[in-house]
Amino acid sequence: MIENKNIVLCVTGSIAAYKSIYLASSLVKENANVQVIMTEAALEFVGEASFSGITHNPVITGYYDRKSKLGIDHIDIAKKADLIVVAPATANSIAKIALGISSEPIVGTILASKAPVLIAPAMDGDMYNSTQVQNNLKVLENLSVKISGPEKGRLASGIEEFGRMTEPDKLLSEIEKIFSKKKDYNNIKAIVTAGGTIEEIDPVRFISNKSSGKMGIAIAEALRDRGAKVTLIHGNLSDNSIIGVEKISIKSAEDMTNEIQNRVNYFDLIIMSAAVADYKIKNKFNQKIKKEDISHLELERNPDILKSIDGSKIIKVGFAAETENLIENAKKKLSTKDCKLIVANDITLPGSGFGSDENKATLVHNKGCEDLPLMKKSELAHKILDKTKSFIK
Repeated sequence: MIENKNIVLCVTGSIAAYKSIYLASSLVKENANVQVIMTEAALEFVGEASFSGITHNPVITGYYDRKSKLGIDHIDIAKKADLIVVAPATANSIAKIALGISSEPIVGTILASKAPVLIAPAMDGDMYNSTQVQNNLKVLENLSVKISGPEKGRLASGIEEFGRMTEPDKLLSEIEKIFSKKKDYNNIKAIVTAGGTIEEIDPVRFISNKSSGKMGIAIAEALRDRGAKVTLIHGNLSDNSIIGVEKISIKSAEDMTNEIQNRVNYFDLIIMSAAVADYKIKNKFNQKIKKEDISHLELERNPDILKSIDGSKIIKVGFAAETENLIENAKKKLSTKDCKLIVANDITLPGSGFGSDENKATLVHNKGCEDLPLMKKSELAHKILDKTKSFIK
C-alpha cells in the first residue's frame, strides 16, 4: 500500500527520536520514498547520517539547506508529499504546528502541503496531560490531523504515565491504513479467529500448539484496511498490538465456541485461521498433579466450531494446516465444513507456516485450486480477501 509513496518523516527533539530510525527503515523496506526533516533539537539525540543512510535521501535540517532541485526545500517536499508523519512530536512542535508558527521547515512543509498529517506525541506524562498540550491536540484534530498515541509506560522521568511515542510497527500499520484506498469490504462485518487455544491439564500444565496468530492478525488488518468492521477472537498471539479492530481474548476451544456463537448471527463473514485444539482433558485436575502420578490422560473431542456454523447464513473461510495430502485434505474440509474457501498450507515447507512471517498457500474452492507462491502473510491476507470477495453478494 505504501510502495512508491512519498512520505515525509519529521523528527523533533525527543529522546524517542531513535525510534524514528526504525520507522524510516520499515518504510524503506516497504519501498516507500522517505524524506526526513529534522529539527536542530532532534540532532542532539540522533544524527542525520543514520537517516540519510537508510533513506538514501539528504536530510533537511533547516530552511536554507538547498538540498532539493528547486532550492526551496520545504515547498518542493510539500508539493510531492503523499503523507507527512511527525514522530516523535514534542509539546513544542505540537504547539507550533497547531498555531502555524513556521520557524522551522517541518511546520513550513505542513502548511504548504495538502497531504494528510499523522502526529505521534512523545513527552513527559504531566506535559502531555497539561491543559495547553491537550488544547493544541484538539486544534490539530479539528484540522483533520491524525493523532497516534501516546502509549502508557515508563518515561524518561521515571514515572509510569501516558507519553511514550507509539511504537514504530504500530505507526507503520497506521500509515498503511491511511493509504488503504480499496474499500471493497465496506459494510461487511467479519469475525476472524487467530492464535492457538489452550486446554488445561491442571493449574500448571496445558495442551496447546505452535500457532503464533500472525496469519489471523494479517487477515484482520487487511479486512480493517479494506473497510470491514472486524472482531478478532484470539488465543495465544505472538503480537497483540493490532489496532482498529475489536479484540476478544479466549483460552480454550470452548471459550472460542461460546464467543463465536454469541455473535455469528450478526456477521457476514467468518475466517477461521485459529489453531483450535481438537481435544481437551476429559477431567481437568484442580490441583497440580505430580509427574509420577501421571500415567495417562483421558481426552475428549472439542466441538468442531467451523462445522457447527450454518453456512447458509454466513460466508465461511477455513484453514487446513497439513503435513501430507494437502489438497486432498483441504477438499474434504471444504465439503464437510460447508466452506466457500479453504486456505491450505503445508507447514513442513521451509519459511512457511507456524511462527513465520511468510506463508505458501493453495486456495481451494468449488471451482478448483489456486496455488500461490511463498509471500508475506500480509500479502497472502489480501489474496485470500480477493478470492473471498467473489463469494460476497
